[in-house]
Amino acid sequence: MASYIDRSLGDGEIVVSRASFPWLYSLAAWSCLIVPALAVAVLLPVAEKDDSPGLGVGSLVVLVLGLVLFLKMMIRKWSTEIGVTSHRFVEKTGFVSLHTNEIALHNIEGVRVHQSIAGRIFSYGTVRIEGTGVDAVTTPAIADPVAFVKAIQTAREKEVGHMP
Repeated sequence: MASYIDRSLGDGEIVVSRASFPWLYSLAAWSCLIVPALAVAVLLPVAEKDDSPGLGVGSLVVLVLGLVLFLKMMIRKWSTEIGVTSHRFVEKTGFVSLHTNEIALHNIEGVRVHQSIAGRIFSYGTVRIEGTGVDAVTTPAIADPVAFVKAIQTAREKEVGHMP
């Protein structure tokens, strides 16, 4: 199935850049699943050996919570698209329901990057796009936000060059 951005392209419009979640986001999601699974693998035999059902039940509850967190994080990742086309910035979220933020490139007044110390080290951060007549849009943490901002600026410059 084609992405929302690809399906919403107008005539002559092309995708310039797509943002993605940083690898640390996926690592955190998988950790929410793997760490409790390892705990269950270690604690269940101990619970059976020591005849302590509370330990086994507690570790299974933690595993279920880890699974819920993993699914919540990954569904957010799988259902979010962020991109820049030759005409606009697009952010789409939602798996069952759909929510979009779109700002025409010529309406973008400012773009800001926010990176924490960890974000600078691991190359991730958020991008805030401020437009005329619309609320500002802040992306979730994305990989290489500086390159994404550069793609927005390049697309804006090319669009201005093609305007009459």
